[in-house]
Amino acid sequence: MPKPLELRLDRRQQVLHVTFDDGASFALPAEYLRVESPSAEVQGHGPGQRVIVPARRHVGIMKVEPVGNYAVRLVFDDLHDTGIYSWDALYELGVERAKRWEAYELALAAKGLSRDPPKRRGG
Repeated sequence: MPKPLELRLDRRQQVLHVTFDDGASFALPAEYLRVESPSAEVQGHGPGQRVIVPARRHVGIMKVEPVGNYAVRLVFDDLHDTGIYSWDALYELGVERAKRWEAYELALAAKGLSRDPPKRRGG
């Protein structure tokens, strides 16, 4: 699998830019990375246990931490920090972004969920 040459977090846009040594380059939004987290909290512990994570439209990435020479750990501002994104996983997320995003939006709709956080009641 290709290896990353550059990882750059655009804090203003909340996008992780990843460029690989095969020439592939991806702009991965924080929301997408959060809802596709490789963590057991999202992926589950076995087949059919995947969790659809709603209400993350405005999630941000606070930190990108190296994990050895094979991955990064992303710390999100909703305090999710257990996903380890290997280089292979980041590449796959880039290549499959359109397909995965469509599946995510369909899964949200099927469960009556939204990308938006619940509205707060005034008070």
